[in-house]
Amino acid sequence: MGSAKPLQQFYISEEQSIYLLREEDARKHRQWVSLCQQQLRRLGYQQVHFIGKGVFGFVFAGRLGDTEQVFKFSRRTLPERLQARLQEEAEILAPLSHPHIPALVRYVTASGQGILQMERAPGIDLAHFAQRCGPMPVTYLVPIAAQLAEILAYLRSLPRPVVHGDIKPSNLVFEHRRKHLSLVDWGSAVLAQRDALDEPLGTHLGLVEGDRDSNARMGDVFFIGPEQLAGAPSSPRFDEQGAAATLYALASGQISRFGSRLLPAASLGLPRPLAETLDAMLSDDPVMRRQGGDHFIKSLPASRHWLLLPLPAPPPTPLLPVWAHQQGKAVETVAYSSRKSFLRDHQIEPLPPEREADLQLAHYYRDFMVGMGDNEKGFVAAVGQLGHYPLLGGLALHWHDGGLDIDSSLNLQDPTLKVPFIQAVNNMVNLARGIRPAPQANGKAVFKACFFNARDTLHLTRANADTRFVPAPELALPFEISDAPELEDKTRLHSYFEDGQDPDENLMLPPAIMNELARLNLIHHTGCIIFEVLEDHMKIHSYLRLLNPRKANEFRACLARILDAVGEITDLGIAGFMKLPYKNTRAFTPQAQVPARYYPKDPRRPETTAGP
Repeated sequence: MGSAKPLQQFYISEEQSIYLLREEDARKHRQWVSLCQQQLRRLGYQQVHFIGKGVFGFVFAGRLGDTEQVFKFSRRTLPERLQARLQEEAEILAPLSHPHIPALVRYVTASGQGILQMERAPGIDLAHFAQRCGPMPVTYLVPIAAQLAEILAYLRSLPRPVVHGDIKPSNLVFEHRRKHLSLVDWGSAVLAQRDALDEPLGTHLGLVEGDRDSNARMGDVFFIGPEQLAGAPSSPRFDEQGAAATLYALASGQISRFGSRLLPAASLGLPRPLAETLDAMLSDDPVMRRQGGDHFIKSLPASRHWLLLPLPAPPPTPLLPVWAHQQGKAVETVAYSSRKSFLRDHQIEPLPPEREADLQLAHYYRDFMVGMGDNEKGFVAAVGQLGHYPLLGGLALHWHDGGLDIDSSLNLQDPTLKVPFIQAVNNMVNLARGIRPAPQANGKAVFKACFFNARDTLHLTRANADTRFVPAPELALPFEISDAPELEDKTRLHSYFEDGQDPDENLMLPPAIMNELARLNLIHHTGCIIFEVLEDHMKIHSYLRLLNPRKANEFRACLARILDAVGEITDLGIAGFMKLPYKNTRAFTPQAQVPARYYPKDPRRPETTAGP
């Protein structure tokens, strides 16, 4: 391995989607990313590129000779106690030595910027892998499960047991030719306070014996188990839950652990021993969870002897219409949902201050999932998953006494992703079929979601909340025009306003904009428009497709008058409006659970389904 100069002078901003940032913030972000890449090149690294971000940091990669390395930077905008996590991560990672854990190279501080340098794991992360392939084939999933079991056994066997705390697909890198798995991103790792038998570990580990205070970090709530979420003392059991949730998500083609009551592992075509183990690990019963975890670590290495062959898999039949387009237009999809308060059984309870301060909790859980049941959480996550694809359009779901009606306009902008996208749509539909609106709603409820391109978002700024927004003269709301008029089904309403005021939105728009939206509503089109107003910044998100080309001038003029009236907005908050063509309404009956389906005991005779 070659030598490199010391790392120095690094800085990078906090990032959301760069297309949703203010213009000045976006410019600074690009400059900081470019600076980091230039600095790494000056130090002798080649093929330098930005590979990812998290709540606490950013990650770059570069090659030095024959070795590729990863550089993780803490966010300088975070409080010092959170920036210090990167050094703690390095201290925990340093003594680890395992073929499935990339080794630490070094940790340095340059100009107040913490930088962790480590080996680059070969392959791609499983979140990206799954996005392109859909549900993970058994021939990949079983070796992944076996290697996860080996990693967990290693971590709990250490003299100082370690809890990774954030096992999920994006933290697992997979080299598919060798079927080799690597566990990365140790930013949530801690020394275990309790062993697998729930016995306290001694004070020689730097922990307080018998103390119920937890040193555990949150991890991603889409994957962590109930004990970690509740703030229990850290234990190797935490990582069993992350492993089970990850394998379930990969097997089902989802992005979370939720929904396993309606879509159990037993329904996913897995070998029966693995399916039953995962269902036990994801059980509501803590005793069954522990038994499932013990069985997982003890039995999965034997899966090397299972006979696993690829089985023919016909393309999934879409439960909703999916339209694939090849327009060559870059799309960075954002999903916006409304009317979701009915999914909660109870309102959000105040959080203890120490939990409120955890950024993972604040970003991923509190505003969306508290008060929801398992199916409801799975449904909301599944809608969000559609936004991981280059998608434009929307959904409107109407629950009633007889079941569920879904209107949709799903326009996938990359045909190569159609098969996994259809599976994601079908999962969302099946989870929606398992939801029962509260009795006080008389069995009726509405949920809406729209998907727009962040690159099309318009930005307006002002000095403070006491001044008016003034749109630049060249600003215009973009829209597409259908090549020919599309027929309109008069049997359904085509209204932005058919369900009245959304109880989950809080922005009151001025009459001038509401009147123009009413005029717009009379023109045959589909799409959405969303106003997001902050004290000094307004974002107008939209996806609009005109279905009657003869109305193009009238449509354009209406949009222009909406922009002219934004200066009359005096309120803060968000308000969205969506209009669907309603040509392809699909009706579904309720469903309590998807039936069991196992991988055949002998894959050479697929009619045998008992498992190995």
